[in-house]
Amino acid sequence: MRGKIIKGIGGFYYIHTGEALYECKAKGIFRKEKMKPLVGDNVQIDVLDEEKKLGSIVQILPRLNSLIRPAVANVDQAVVIFAMARPEPNLNLLDRFLVMMQMQGIKTLICFNKTDIAEDDLSEKLKKIYDKCENELLFVSSLTESGIDMLKEKLTGKTTVLAGPSGVGKSSVVNRLFPEAQAQTGLVSEKIGRGKHTTRHSELFYLEKQTYIMDTPGFSSLAVPDMEKEELKDYFSEFIPYDGMCRFQGCAHIHEPGCHIKDMVEAGELSENRYQNYVQMYGELNERKRY
Repeated sequence: MRGKIIKGIGGFYYIHTGEALYECKAKGIFRKEKMKPLVGDNVQIDVLDEEKKLGSIVQILPRLNSLIRPAVANVDQAVVIFAMARPEPNLNLLDRFLVMMQMQGIKTLICFNKTDIAEDDLSEKLKKIYDKCENELLFVSSLTESGIDMLKEKLTGKTTVLAGPSGVGKSSVVNRLFPEAQAQTGLVSEKIGRGKHTTRHSELFYLEKQTYIMDTPGFSSLAVPDMEKEELKDYFSEFIPYDGMCRFQGCAHIHEPGCHIKDMVEAGELSENRYQNYVQMYGELNERKRY
């Protein structure tokens, strides 16, 4: 039987087959091959007890991709949710998340919630900051349901990592997107929550039509991912079209004279906000390498 791992904890893996949820252990051969099953893996299982829904993972099917943070396989995209107000969006934190996903080759949609309480011109300001990036922007309100249908369309049929700081209304957005998900997650919790597992781990929720979301814990800070400082510019997608236009080859876009990126920022063609976040992250990487 084939299914998808939606949670793994304490050596047990919970496999969603579309019809039922099976609790499985992985065969020892995976340990020998140093291949650990990941949440999101598509697997082949042998059913050991149909009544108790117990089984054994016998094969991990080829992965589309795998992320380190969060630890998940076969992700189609990430959606990062920030509030437009209460709390105000921390764009430095947002840009760090975008760099982290870009490094892992994952397409990221930026979703701003709470449009109902935001200043009238804020959405236009945010569009201007991110209009040269390859990340699509969506504006929603979990209160009025504005934009929810469009967001749901972007998630349908895909496996999506959902992330964002605490207090931005992430769970409210999910409840608006999939009201029926409460029943689904209730069944999963009943199977998994037997009093022996309490730690928060990565978990996929099945919603509908091959649609899965991974809800991740809220974050309030993110370190710049480990890389050479010279690599950082490659993860700011709006810099890419101007590659090679600076006076010096390998320009870091920091202090060098004749820097085309700095000229574009001064001319208002590239976002000053994004550029300053780039400079801050570059400085952190520079300090990290010194020690």
